[in-house]
Amino acid sequence: MIAHAELQMSSQIKMQNEKSKDIGSKIENMDGILNVPERPIIPYIEGDGIGPDVIKATKRVLDGAVEKAYGPQKKIVWLEVLAGEKAQKKYSEYLPEETLKKIKEHTVALKGPLTTPIAGGFRSLNVTLRQKLDLYACVRPVKYLPTAPSKLKNPEELDIVIFRENTEDVYSGIEFEEGSEEAKKLIEFLNNEMNTNVRIDSGVGIKPISEYATKRIVRAAINYAIKNNRKSVTIVHKGNIMKFTEGAFMRWAYEVANKEFKDKIVTETELFKPDGPYKGTMPEGKILVKDRLADSMFQQLLLRTKQYDVLALPNLNGDYISDLAAAMGGGLGLAPGANINYETNIALFEPTHGTAPSYANQDKVNPTSAILSGVMLFRHIGWKEAADTVEKALEKTVSQRKVTYDLARQLEGIQPIGTSKFADAVIENMKAV
Repeated sequence: MIAHAELQMSSQIKMQNEKSKDIGSKIENMDGILNVPERPIIPYIEGDGIGPDVIKATKRVLDGAVEKAYGPQKKIVWLEVLAGEKAQKKYSEYLPEETLKKIKEHTVALKGPLTTPIAGGFRSLNVTLRQKLDLYACVRPVKYLPTAPSKLKNPEELDIVIFRENTEDVYSGIEFEEGSEEAKKLIEFLNNEMNTNVRIDSGVGIKPISEYATKRIVRAAINYAIKNNRKSVTIVHKGNIMKFTEGAFMRWAYEVANKEFKDKIVTETELFKPDGPYKGTMPEGKILVKDRLADSMFQQLLLRTKQYDVLALPNLNGDYISDLAAAMGGGLGLAPGANINYETNIALFEPTHGTAPSYANQDKVNPTSAILSGVMLFRHIGWKEAADTVEKALEKTVSQRKVTYDLARQLEGIQPIGTSKFADAVIENMKAV
């Protein structure tokens, strides 16, 4: 009897110990520095459409990387929070306040794509999340994954990080439908009081760009360039036409560069000034700050890829340029993203592609964008070894031509594998890292 009781107690203790391993702690922001426990609780949103497929695969890969890099010492404790269609079914609302609260409490989160209707319906949940959490920096690194298919002649030259302002410009959402009372009032005011000539049958939008928001996104971009040994920061704008919005973005960007980072940067004007000290030769240890017109930037990226490093842009320009850069690297399926507030350190990591509802629940799509967003999450919390493990395994998997349909169709004679099989291959390749 005693032996049986001892066996039962031993079994109970073992179960309790196993259970305690899954009890995590919150990541905390301590005066701008993240305090990351060994078992951080990380909220995640599965998302809509293909979201569940890619997030499930991503979590498996990230868990495998942590185990490979740290053994039993570290572990992610995942906490599901709801948004989108799943939240609507359970709570009758697409973005519950509880979800926002949990993300704030736990500092970082992983998110799948969320549905946004086009030309009607509710506003973008992605935008709402960014604005409610004041995630002002949309950060999108685009680096060529060796052996991935690309239309570029020299894709290895592609290694840029895009800092796109997240709260203003077209994402401010200030627009009025054609024929509405608000549109009529605004058009009448503009025509009568401001001497404009807006057609009465127009839909009208307002494009605010502020000094405050501009300076903090440019500040974040330059700080990133300094911390990561980058060579240049390029301000991308359309200031030759929109002089008081995007032109101001350029002016304020140079102001913050020259005032706050003068000992760290050299402007392009200073570099090539005939009677200046540099004579076109970049000094060691400094970052070049330059600007380019948005329309010119498209061909610049394609034709002079290696001349660009970190880009700082207003919202709409950043949207266009980041998609172009992703296509240059092989497609949105390979492009990660994050939305970050560098003051609060609250960060939401997400794939850059949409929900692709026609492929939902088919175990077909490429999870690499979400996986690399997880790599960004690892680097954000200081888990460099886990991040390196994932990147190396991804490179090996793609080099083996174990790819999903989006990459397979760009290659000859390759039979694509599904989402879960791709995750299996990455995890298997971690063993060799």
